[in-house]
Amino acid sequence: MAKTFIITGANGNLGVAAVKAFLDKGYGVVAVCSSVSRLEFAVSNPMFEWKAVDLSDEKATRNFVHELVSRKKIDGALLLAGGFVMGSLDETDQLTLKKMFALNFETAFHLSRALFPRLIKNGYGRIILVGARPGMAGEQGKHTVAYALSKSLLFKYAELLNQQAGKANVVASVFAPGIIDTPANRQSMPDADFDDWVKADDIAALMEMVCSAKGNALREPVFKVYHKS
Repeated sequence: MAKTFIITGANGNLGVAAVKAFLDKGYGVVAVCSSVSRLEFAVSNPMFEWKAVDLSDEKATRNFVHELVSRKKIDGALLLAGGFVMGSLDETDQLTLKKMFALNFETAFHLSRALFPRLIKNGYGRIILVGARPGMAGEQGKHTVAYALSKSLLFKYAELLNQQAGKANVVASVFAPGIIDTPANRQSMPDADFDDWVKADDIAALMEMVCSAKGNALREPVFKVYHKS
């Protein structure tokens, strides 16, 4: 029986790549995003479902998960929703911190907290969180303080989920990419060497591997997907 995964941020660059990678491998996909404008290739696929959910709203997210698992088996989630902002320590205020915390941590926390007990009950689950290189290294994060702090929480959160799972076959992974090759990044850094950046398709393929039988032996993994950047 095909596994089914929730993919949040599904209309973003990495989300689109993940939806395509998982559908191509025969998974069921429940895409969570405000629009499917970049997912035209998926909407007619019987293995694809789309739902607009305000992931910053804990109750709305919990209700979505509970309704979903009441009618189909969910095997995990790729929590790709998030946001980015530049800013040194001097440029980072409380409002910016709260915005980054809400986008990068709370969206992942709300959905995974609602889904986690069902995965434990089923005896299987994979949760993929997207950290960031600045969230691991101070040198990388000094110009993106609020973003780096919000992403750093996801590494500790994955540790806590894995401890909570105990001996259950439920694993939280963190992917920590360097610069992803996207049109927006190319526009903002036109003089960079784009060959040094990691491709969204490559990250998505690695995420699929983690969720496949090939990843069954992985426990508490952190994937540093830096390429040359």
